[in-house]
Amino acid sequence: MKKIIILTGDPNSINSEILYKTWKTLNKKVRKNVYFISNYKLIKKQFDILGYKTKIEIVKNIDNLSKNSNIKIINIDLIFNNPFKVKKNQASNFILNSLNLGHKLALDKKKTLGLINCPINKELLKNKFVGVTEYFANKCKVKKNSEVMLIKNEKLSVSPITTHIDISKIARSINKGKIVKKVKIIDLWFKKNLNIKPKIAILGLNPHNAELRKNSEEVKIILPAIAKLKKQGINAKGPFVADTIFIKDYKKFDVIVGMYHDQIIAPFKSLFKFDAINMTLGLKYLRLSPDHGTASDIIFKNKADPYSLKKCIDAMINFR
Repeated sequence: MKKIIILTGDPNSINSEILYKTWKTLNKKVRKNVYFISNYKLIKKQFDILGYKTKIEIVKNIDNLSKNSNIKIINIDLIFNNPFKVKKNQASNFILNSLNLGHKLALDKKKTLGLINCPINKELLKNKFVGVTEYFANKCKVKKNSEVMLIKNEKLSVSPITTHIDISKIARSINKGKIVKKVKIIDLWFKKNLNIKPKIAILGLNPHNAELRKNSEEVKIILPAIAKLKKQGINAKGPFVADTIFIKDYKKFDVIVGMYHDQIIAPFKSLFKFDAINMTLGLKYLRLSPDHGTASDIIFKNKADPYSLKKCIDAMINFR
């Protein structure tokens, strides 16, 4: 089995809790092939505070074969006093160094299946990137519009054409080429990894699709994009009205593509809560993340649900 790289992410979060709870469910074979990029002292102290007892060891790299099933940490320097209140500058440097190392390791497809990053406060990216999706796209030097955010579970997948941008910038950030390119990447991934030709619903941008007025984005951009996709043999339909498709019609499709982040992710989470994984398609490797945030408001309360991280590990093993 190839290695799975997991970045423990934001120190000021529930990440150590979901890490521990997930670790306890893994079999020995998987444990031996999971490597965490983190800080040994940080995880040790967080586990002590939370009352978690398990063995942790430092390894230099993923070539260090361990005969046991201890938690293996590739150590990243971090200075802190309180392990759950790491200062922003120190936490930011830690995150960026972790992301850089994770990227380098994941590039070696002969040794790794890919990487999983636990949740990260986007402010820790030092305003260099609006999100982790964009960070990895930049590191992989993917062509413009070739990275795709896909939120997936066994019942439905959703994907936004624009990702972490302000509402005021959405209309001018969508165009026919971007929609076509991203939907083609989604279609290809489903065919290659799941062996299905996906049924894809594409949403409009405006309320009621702007009644398809001739100067609307639906008529000028979205309808021509759908027509081009159909000509290329992709099973895409739309534009559908965003305020009704998630009532029941979503069940007719494998993927719903929206024009912006909250248009599809908010109703998706209303339906499925955190039963999903966050994927970035179009990179040089498979990158996954739990579909939730840092949840710093429930640290110490033993309320963190590890389900999404567990699903990430399962997906990492099963996707090809």
